[in-house]
Amino acid sequence: MTEHRDGDEVVGLVLAAGGGRRLGGRPKALLPHRGRPLVEHAVGVLRAGGCARVHVVLGAGSDAVRERASLPGCVLVDNPDWEEGMGSSLRAGLGSLAGSGARAALVSLVDQPGIGPEAVARVLAAYASPSTLAAAAYAGERGHPVLFGAAHWAGITASATGDRGARAYLKAHADAVALVECGDVARAYDIDTEADLVHLE
Repeated sequence: MTEHRDGDEVVGLVLAAGGGRRLGGRPKALLPHRGRPLVEHAVGVLRAGGCARVHVVLGAGSDAVRERASLPGCVLVDNPDWEEGMGSSLRAGLGSLAGSGARAALVSLVDQPGIGPEAVARVLAAYASPSTLAAAAYAGERGHPVLFGAAHWAGITASATGDRGARAYLKAHADAVALVECGDVARAYDIDTEADLVHLE
């Protein structure tokens, strides 16, 4: 039964607020992938990987995302400061977990469709307690998804600025981060530019 418990205690958090500046200002959440908005794919991956509850941080085009994307059962979090970068979305997402009973957040990025349920399940399995810090690794390099135990949320929120997200916090606590190799089951590319759109199906 441990899997079920972890799925309840660890809430999936999709950061999907980006405006796709290098994609001509198209919100990344709405990029088409397998016939549906990319944000639906990201939520499905977290659920398939074992996260029973999922929060989604929206920013650019949030009204259009709510209208076009089917996200039943998700908690949708608006980040009015999305243009400040990923740090503001991480703060908004972690803030939305307060009082939810969550003991950890498993954070994924909407623009990484090469990362599937296998990687999510591996990082989720690293959860032990609210003091857990874990991250997927690709050939030994830290990447996403990342798992933040609740004991770290205040520190991450305090240091998450600009586009760095939790990078500074993770660097400062590198010894505590459990790296979970996922290079054999996932590809960690981002959809940032027109050239990257070839990765979408």
